[in-house]
Parts: sequence; C-alpha cells; structure tokens
Amino acid sequence: MKARNLLLGGARNKVLLTAALLGTAASIAGLGSFASFTSTTSASQAHTSGTVTLGLGAAGGVDNRLTVGTANLAAGDTIERAVKLTNSGTLDLSTATLTTTATTSSLLDTDATNGLQMQVDKCSAAWTESAAPYTYTCSGTTTAVVAARAVIGSNLALGSLASLTVGGSDYLRVKLTLPAAAPNTLQGLASTLQYRFDATQRAATSK
Repeated sequence: MKARNLLLGGARNKVLLTAALLGTAASIAGLGSFASFTSTTSASQAHTSGTVTLGLGAAGGVDNRLTVGTANLAAGDTIERAVKLTNSGTLDLSTATLTTTATTSSLLDTDATNGLQMQVDKCSAAWTESAAPYTYTCSGTTTAVVAARAVIGSNLALGSLASLTVGGSDYLRVKLTLPAAAPNTLQGLASTLQYRFDATQRAATSK
C-alpha cells in the first residue's frame, strides 16, 4: 500500500510540475506578445491645379469694342476697335494667338485680296479713344502685333505680350480696311466676324 501511495504521489507531483511548467511558458509567451516596440508617423499633402484664363473687357465697353459692328462700308473705309486682353488666371502663359472666322460669310471675308484687311497693334498704355466713329491714339509706344493681312486667319501669333504673365494686360487695336480697289462685286454684302483669343499655359516645371 505504501509503495502504491508513493507511486501515486510521484505521478501527482509530475502532473503538478508539468502544469507549473506549462503555466510558466504561457506567462512568458504572454509577456512576449505585450512587450513589442512600435512607432507610427504620417504626413499629409495638399495639391491644387492652376487656371489659364484669358479675358476681354466688358462687351461693347471702352475695353472691348470688338462687339461693335458697322454698316454701309465703302471702298477705302477703315474700322478701328480697341480691346483689352488680360491674364486673369493663376498660370503664366507660353503663347497667345488670335483666330478670326466668319459666322456669316461673303466676299468681304473670303476675298483675301479685295476683301477686308486686318492689322493689330498694341499700345504700352490704354488707347485714347475718340467718340464714334472710333479712332485711337497711343500716348505711349505702339507695336505691331499682327501685320496687315486678309481678315480671316488661324492661330495668328501675338508675340510677346504683357498678358502672358499672371495679372498682365495688353491694350490692342484691331484695324480693318476695305481696300480702295475693292470692285463692284463687293457691294451690298454682309459678313459677321468672330475674334477668338487662345492661350497656352507656361512650360511644365518642377514644383
């Protein structure tokens, strides 16, 4: 009986020792899972895109007479109209061009030799305007922007303008002439001209 009790006691001790060892191992494992070192950091970044906006003065006003037409042209007559071109966007420009089309067409715009001829000049200051019929004088420096040519043209380069820079403006005068040699075939005709100014953003750069 004593030997049996010793055997039972030894087994019980082994079980208790095994349980103790398992508990200790679990405790150590638990300590490992809660003792990891950590660190977190972050950054945020906002971006906005710029705008390309080329604007004209108020239609019909002193800064945009391009909307004012005329009637009863005779051979040799001239038409002068001033317009203010402004870069009101947030990006500088690389180029600005002028395209002229006719929404109502006739020999006045299709006859490149005898039809309306156009030239564009800029003044370093605002043009001084006379009462209608409009004529203009420049108190500063006058520079040719588009040399005399047939009135219809596509992507006509306007060269170095102040309006290529954000906030810059240019004072332009568009002058049309019906040649003195215009033949009788140009009598009684009508054309409606449209002037479109196009702007292209500056060259891409690192930001």
